Amino acid sequence: METLYHQTNKQIQEVQSLMGNLEKTDRQSVHLLENDLQARIDQIFNHLERLEILASKEPPNRRQNAKLRVDQLKYDVQHLRTALQNFQHRRYAREAQDREREELMSRTFTTNDADTSIPIDETLQFNSNLHNAHRGMDDLLGSGSSILNGLRDQRSTLKGTHKKMLDVANMLGLSNTVMRLIERRATQDKFIMIGGMLLTCVFMFLVIRYLG
Repeated sequence: METLYHQTNKQIQEVQSLMGNLEKTDRQSVHLLENDLQARIDQIFNHLERLEILASKEPPNRRQNAKLRVDQLKYDVQHLRTALQNFQHRRYAREAQDREREELMSRTFTTNDADTSIPIDETLQFNSNLHNAHRGMDDLLGSGSSILNGLRDQRSTLKGTHKKMLDVANMLGLSNTVMRLIERRATQDKFIMIGGMLLTCVFMFLVIRYLG
């Protein structure tokens, strides 16, 4: 198990390093980097499934600690997957806006009885801008949904980790004071996560209300 654990942890660190290159990669190559990152993340999840099986087969005195280590790796890779999805949503929105802008700039209209080109009128520009705004809202909602899914995954992981920490604490005979500190920290983390979800929902509501 130790060999696979260290190999998986190294892969996570490599993905974290490559994630920093996303914003600096040119448009022609960024999708190749995204595909590489997605393949690496998928491989890490496969390793985590194997690690969970191996952790459950550890001796009783080492099993809880092994599961905690695997849960930490799972939390890290879920965070990386959410970050990659958010970057892809932003990139798709930018590329769609660039395509529509280029189409508008190259499009001209001619009169029925002459070959004279006339510029796009203000009404068409307004409609096109409105269409872009709606598309941007759809992308924003998709990004918000991805963030909420990531938060739910992280909450599930934190709950499992908290329970295992309490089990380990009981097994090691830690004092009641330490137990209460652990529970208080878990409660604070839960409120922080709920607050983040509420702020995201309020932001999405305001965007829909004032830009829709």
